[in-house]
Parts: sequence; structure tokens; C-alpha cells
Amino acid sequence: MGTVDGDRLLAAFMETVNVGDTLTGTVAEVTRSGAALSLDEFVGDPVGFIGSLDFSWRFFQRSSDDILRVGDRVSAEVVAVDHSRRQILLSHSATENSQLWAFLKALHPGQRLSGTVAAIERFGVFVDLDDGPKHPAFPGVGFITMPELSWRRFEDPSEIVSAGQRVTCEFLTFDTTNGEARLSLRATQPDPFLHFAHAFQVGQLLHGSVTMLAPFGAFVRVADGIEGLIHLSALSATPIDTPDQAVQIGDEVTVTITEIDLARRRLGLSRRY
Repeated sequence: MGTVDGDRLLAAFMETVNVGDTLTGTVAEVTRSGAALSLDEFVGDPVGFIGSLDFSWRFFQRSSDDILRVGDRVSAEVVAVDHSRRQILLSHSATENSQLWAFLKALHPGQRLSGTVAAIERFGVFVDLDDGPKHPAFPGVGFITMPELSWRRFEDPSEIVSAGQRVTCEFLTFDTTNGEARLSLRATQPDPFLHFAHAFQVGQLLHGSVTMLAPFGAFVRVADGIEGLIHLSALSATPIDTPDQAVQIGDEVTVTITEIDLARRRLGLSRRY
């Protein structure tokens, strides 16, 4: 509908649409990027669009052709109204799993949720929540990414939690792509860096052990859950090319605090004191 009158009708229709509305229509086209819908509420161009990640939360177990086909009748929830692109962005997942969608939408940041560790993966941890519907594809509706597991550095999530463990986490956000409640376990625990930043100051001497070497320097643990970086230039009184020319992992060293960056949670150290 490329006429002036058509553009006015479309603009007027889009003004009546709100995020959260449920619209119905017919799939007009399916591509790798998504599906275009001819909406019942607007006779004209297929202005409804369901992105491929909003087809279904079962998308990871099925091909897109098994979810939506040209000619299918569908209902979907409005997630955005894009006036500049003349599109109404929709989620089929919202209506396909309406109970779970409503449960996740009702959560608010900072809310405490309890559950059981259902699965531990290399990319994070699934949590089977005590409340709410089950997930149609994943072991749990709750998910903790690696950085949100602990304040301290670790290599494997099994160092922090174990399958079957009971956990209470803080809700961060609703991941609409995967149908997950993104959670933080570390948010429920005291931040050791805050305590350290208030207890110590630049210029103080500390003792610690070298935990890791990197091309740019060495990391030293100076307290439980607290590691700082000695830059290559501060590892030795004489110039060196690599950190192992000055220290090895496990070495006990004395260092000076050169920087405490509370905003970025970074601790700068030096052996040149």
C-alpha cells in the first residue's frame, strides 16, 4: 500500500497499537530473519513481523519450518511498534507459552527467587524455580550466567554450585529470546571488593600469591575473592619481556597497592615499592 492514503491509514492504525496487545493474522512470508504477517486489524501490506528468535522457545529443538508456514493463522503479542520501519514487531513465543510469558513479565529486578540447580553447563547454570510454570525446552526457567555465579574468579561453574543444590538468587531481567529469568547468585552475597576498598588504600603493602600469568602482567590474590594485576612494567625493577621472567604461578610476593577502581572493580598492584 504505497499511496498517500495508504500511508495515512497505516500511520493511524499503528497509533492504536500498544506493546502488550495481542494481534492475529496470517503468515504471508517466512525467511531466515523472520515471518511477515498480514494482520486482521489492518487490510493492506503485511506490517506485522515476528523475528526468528521470537518464533518459539522450542526453536532450538525444531526447525523454523516446523513452527510457522505461509498461510498459518497465528496470534502474537506486540513487543515494539517501529514507526520508522513501518513494522509492528511481534512475539509468537508470548502466546505459544502464555502462562510462562505472564509469569516472567510479572517479575521485577531485585526480586528474590528460589529453586534447585537443574543443570550445569559450560556457559552457565539452569535453575528449576519453585514458582511458575516449567520451561518447554530447557531444564529450568531460571538461568545464571557465569559472571553472575560468584564474585571470585573460577574456571568451572561446578566450583560454585552442584546439581540438586538449593539456591536463592536475585532476578535481573526477562530474557524474551530464550524464555528465561536471568538470575544472579552473587548479588545475594556480600561483594568482597567493597569491603576491601573501604579497608585498604593506595600505597599500602600487601602479601599475596600469584594465580595467573598473562602477556601484560601477573594476577595476585591478596585476600579471599580479591585479585589484583601487576602490570608487566611493575613486575620488576629491570625491563622484562614476559611475566615468567619475574614470577611464577604460586609464588608468594609482596606488593604495593597502586590503584583501587571501585566502579570497575579493578585493583592495581606493583612490586616496585
